[in-house]
Amino acid sequence: MAAATREVAITAGELDLADELGMQLVRFMRAVHKAKAGVVTHGQDGIERAAYAILFHLIHDGPQRTSKLAESLHAEISTISRQSSSLVQHGLVERQADPEDGRACLLAPTSEGLRVFEENRRQRNQWLAEVLADWPEEDRLTLNRLLARLNSGIETSILQMADHGSAEAKGA
Repeated sequence: MAAATREVAITAGELDLADELGMQLVRFMRAVHKAKAGVVTHGQDGIERAAYAILFHLIHDGPQRTSKLAESLHAEISTISRQSSSLVQHGLVERQADPEDGRACLLAPTSEGLRVFEENRRQRNQWLAEVLADWPEEDRLTLNRLLARLNSGIETSILQMADHGSAEAKGA
């Protein structure tokens, strides 16, 4: 049953905790945004930072059509096309024939794309390790466990909302 339709008794204390979490998440997102902005909007190779999300998806999810990337990244196809063209021009992504439909093409990471991705990942990990350097190991492990749990809960909720929306659309 979708979270939006089930009846759940939530106490005032739980709502207060949820409010505090909401404020901390907003603070977190702002801090991450500022940290990213401090890096610059373009990487050393001249590629928009936002385009790296395409590279991430292609490395983790395999070759994809532009339309699927746009859906996954909640972006317009024109934005994905522009950013992926830049990735292709820089040799980080290549276009391949779609084996299911020869008229279409798939975007896939190149070996250089994988190298650049891994370098960016190494830099991110170095930064995070520095931020957490004075935390006890137990706290770092707990943070990872709780963030994974929060992400899973949010992803499940999103799927339930989508299922609920599809069911309502069919019933309309």
